[in-house]
Amino acid sequence: MSFGSSLLSHPHSVRFLFNNTGNSRFKAAAEVPDSLSEDWFKSRKKRPFGPRLDFSAEDAVHYQLEALKCNDQPRQDYGIEVMYRFAGFDPFERSTYFGPFFDLGQFERFRRIFHHSTYRVLLGHKERKIMSTLFVEENKYKQRVWIRGSRPEEEEIFQFTMVQRVGGCWDGYWLTESLLHDTDTFAGGLAY
Repeated sequence: MSFGSSLLSHPHSVRFLFNNTGNSRFKAAAEVPDSLSEDWFKSRKKRPFGPRLDFSAEDAVHYQLEALKCNDQPRQDYGIEVMYRFAGFDPFERSTYFGPFFDLGQFERFRRIFHHSTYRVLLGHKERKIMSTLFVEENKYKQRVWIRGSRPEEEEIFQFTMVQRVGGCWDGYWLTESLLHDTDTFAGGLAY
């Protein structure tokens, strides 16, 4: 059996068709539905994995905190993966997402900060309260949140800075510009 015939016999292969003028077009060997099933759409609405266009800034912060609260559900470090999806930094440049400049392009570096710093209180936290919210600009939102961790006497305050992108493929989405521990916030003069 030649490579061409085995490719054409594969159920998901693409077939190239040539007409008399020499122009080519292609056709999928299997039928491709025009739209996704309603069940698929409903399942995505129940458990989105990252930013959604219909999230407000408040919704985006709430969703990230909920993911961190159940960090290891449905798999280990799922909550941190959600945070990484919301992160509004360029993975090819150093970022001030956590305050100081870090190279956060690789998920493992991002994940390590949550496990080996004051940010670990967010993982599996037991309680939280919104301390303050502020729209700094029309497309920039800040929220300070008090967190009670899962370990005894573990309490910290964090500040989310959310930015709504304008233009490009993320147009209209709220992404996290920074997540700062309160001591980092005041040391950098970023408190509001």
